[in-house]
Amino acid sequence: MRFLVVSDTHGDIETAMRVVETLDGIDRILHLGDYVRDGWLMESRTAIPVTAVKGNMDGSFSNEDYQILNTEFGKIYLTHGHMEAAKYGPESLLYKASSLGCKAAMYGHTHIPLYRDLGGMYLLNPGSLTHPRGNRPGSYAVVTTSPDSFQATILYWDPDERTNSEGADKDKKNFSSGFLRRVFNDSDGQ
Repeated sequence: MRFLVVSDTHGDIETAMRVVETLDGIDRILHLGDYVRDGWLMESRTAIPVTAVKGNMDGSFSNEDYQILNTEFGKIYLTHGHMEAAKYGPESLLYKASSLGCKAAMYGHTHIPLYRDLGGMYLLNPGSLTHPRGNRPGSYAVVTTSPDSFQATILYWDPDERTNSEGADKDKKNFSSGFLRRVFNDSDGQ
């Protein structure tokens, strides 16, 4: 399957629609919150199915505002990330995804794109298409799954052209180092 993954569109449905128009072969759109109604508008305008989760700007303050997406690759944990304190690091949401038997976790909230293969768990934040942080242009992700693979690419939105972001998040902390120790054993206080 091929997914368009967006988050934190904050009501700018026109930019989101321009991105959809540039892509072929999208089977489903994943909207990771803020504003979830943008996801529903994308579905009504494109007839592409949407799976969406609520974010903090949607009035979500429940630890149950997440979804599990079943794919041929396996289960994918979808959340906005605010209830898992993703702004401070992904460990909490990775723990929750792992405890639910997921092979990948996707989140938003930080407005900063991130993609990591953590050796058995994939972590993806598409960033914000319309309100990016970190002096970056707006971003989104395209994910392709098969029974034995999960591939994600973060793309930056330029009204005139899309550019591939491979390697663009190298300045971000590598969360794979000590991942299991940090997630499953907090006794050392780190």
